[in-house]
Amino acid sequence: MSFKQSVTSGALAALSEKELQQVLEIGISGVELPPVADCPKWRGRGFAIASIGGHKSLQDGLNKKENYSRIVDEIRANLEAAKEFEVTSLICLSGNRDGKSDEEGKANTIEILKTVAPDAEAAGVLLVMELLNSKVNHPDYHCDSTPWGVDVVTAVNSPRVKLLYDVYHMQIMEGDLIRTIQDNHQHFAHYHTAGNPGRQDLDDQQEIYYPAVARAIRDTGFTGWVGHEYRPKGNVVDSLREAFEACDV
Repeated sequence: MSFKQSVTSGALAALSEKELQQVLEIGISGVELPPVADCPKWRGRGFAIASIGGHKSLQDGLNKKENYSRIVDEIRANLEAAKEFEVTSLICLSGNRDGKSDEEGKANTIEILKTVAPDAEAAGVLLVMELLNSKVNHPDYHCDSTPWGVDVVTAVNSPRVKLLYDVYHMQIMEGDLIRTIQDNHQHFAHYHTAGNPGRQDLDDQQEIYYPAVARAIRDTGFTGWVGHEYRPKGNVVDSLREAFEACDV
């Protein structure tokens, strides 16, 4: 069995019901990051809910001690929604450094995730902290390297607290994608794709060769979600068909 493919809800926002069915027929069976209120609508259309947001916000996240109570409450509330709508993952975000050292930010992030890990385990839902680039899209974001993220989830030591390895973001920050996946796959429970540069289609106008990356993911035994998180250049259905085929190894 290989992994499943999903797409962000925003990429589907302008599609007709007929076109949404075409996306399902391609083989893209999950939707990512819809508002919780929209989960019934997506499930009614035949999509599984691969992920929703775990808490607010991208810049002001897990690495700040003053956010502890708020984020714990938000994650617990979203775990209840995840149970109701059979959501696989809650996406969590470190937040920006804002002058914090790697060690301080790491300690604060570990503390919050250790607190909610038992709740995630009881719910059977993954908490996945996303690796993002701080060079182009998210200046000052703290969880911008695989080693930093691995240190956090290793310290939390829960089967339900892992990383979201975003191939686009980590190509910008680190490169060496296949070796990183091979060496760290036990810490990765979700993947995102996009073409680099441009964060658009997985086509031959960008530098990542997705068939090889997808093969590396498959060869680790991964059976979870690989989500397409990019802005299609033209026809959305045609673009997603190309993305699906690039990753259908």
